[in-house]
Amino acid sequence: MKVYLNGAFVPLEDAKISVLDRGFIYGDGVYELVPVYAREPFRLPHHLARLQRSLDGIRLQNPHSDAQWTALIRELIEAQPFADQGVYLQVTRGVAKRDHAFPVGVPPTVFMMSNPLATPPADQVARGVAVVTAEDNRWRRCDLKTTSLLGNVLMRQLAADAGAVETVMFRDGYLTEASSSNVLVVIDGLIVAPPKDNLILPGITYDAAIDFAREGGVPFEIRPVTREEALGADEMWLSSSTKEVLAVTNVDGQPFAGGKPGPVFRRAWKAFQEAKGAVTA
Repeated sequence: MKVYLNGAFVPLEDAKISVLDRGFIYGDGVYELVPVYAREPFRLPHHLARLQRSLDGIRLQNPHSDAQWTALIRELIEAQPFADQGVYLQVTRGVAKRDHAFPVGVPPTVFMMSNPLATPPADQVARGVAVVTAEDNRWRRCDLKTTSLLGNVLMRQLAADAGAVETVMFRDGYLTEASSSNVLVVIDGLIVAPPKDNLILPGITYDAAIDFAREGGVPFEIRPVTREEALGADEMWLSSSTKEVLAVTNVDGQPFAGGKPGPVFRRAWKAFQEAKGAVTA
């Protein structure tokens, strides 16, 4: 398997970084995951825009232009034997003496790899998935896609401990997101999504779901969602680059929304599959 590291494509086993890399020492870096269908990146400009926003948020200069990123990503895609991929890219502040302050004149570490894209199996789509809920106790810059993910890791482990797929989080009584997904709900046929503020990651699939709703004439609203509204909604979905859109049918060990995916979800899932087909057509 070939990966990209600091200007070269190398076998995975030969890709090595210093233990003084700030990504390793501090989690001082950002990342993106770009889904690829039939060797075509999905919404790549959106992912590159979010990468730029994350880099700006941690005051790290982007090492490449969008055109350069696109060329590197396409070269990495072509180097893999599988058609559907998840391209992971990471930029850290580089290798320097351990000191909290930013080092001066240090080149960033740039790493990319691609793995087979594991999309939800058909039975998950058909039956929905289980989640647990928890209070969101992470930092207040969740809008930046940084490699400092311990808060999300601990939340995801709560779900794993319970045999669930995700942990849906609430902060001060309002829905934020899940440990590695955005969350949308449906209330009386209206898709309602939390606002993209500093408390949630601005998801690319979240945006896609809203775009599909707009194109399909499905009403939607972006506003704060209370815990009571979310847990009493007609439908709840997870959305992410790897989950696409998934219906939640069990919350904290109890059936949710009748225990089966709802009609608005089915429309959204169908629209997502059609959009994937358009990318690869």
